[in-house]
Amino acid sequence: MSNNLGDEKEYVAAPAPNDEVVKPPRARVSDAIDEDEPAPKRERDYLEGFLHKQPETGPVGGPGSELQQAVIDALKEIYDPEIPVNIYDLGLIYGVEVDDEADATITMTLTTPHCPVAETMPGEVELRAASVPGIRDAEVNLVWDPPWSPEKMSDEARLELGML
Repeated sequence: MSNNLGDEKEYVAAPAPNDEVVKPPRARVSDAIDEDEPAPKRERDYLEGFLHKQPETGPVGGPGSELQQAVIDALKEIYDPEIPVNIYDLGLIYGVEVDDEADATITMTLTTPHCPVAETMPGEVELRAASVPGIRDAEVNLVWDPPWSPEKMSDEARLELGML
């Protein structure tokens, strides 16, 4: 093959069949250890702080707990596809309870029983609550009484929808 660059040689990636292939020397453990220097001693207290730390005491869940607030914050990330407001501020979440076993129970409703997301929204809420670090299990109770009404929306949601 020739190229248009003049006298440049063409290089081949593999050696020619007649060329002797020189292999590099194999790595040996003895090469890595300097026998003139003693090996450093391993300290026994590398887990000192970890082994002596006691588990945190106190209730895991309960009203006002950090875990309950984390679940509420996670629910505020779910938006109704028809309304540009999260479902918590929209007033669809009636209650969030986290017990001492780190189980979350969410009581919620939908805007109407014939809502297009009636089949998928409770499952999404359950998955989002269960994905919060520290939550062992999540359960969604879908209720229709009391029915949802615009009065259940937060002031932020009303402002977003131009109702204030």
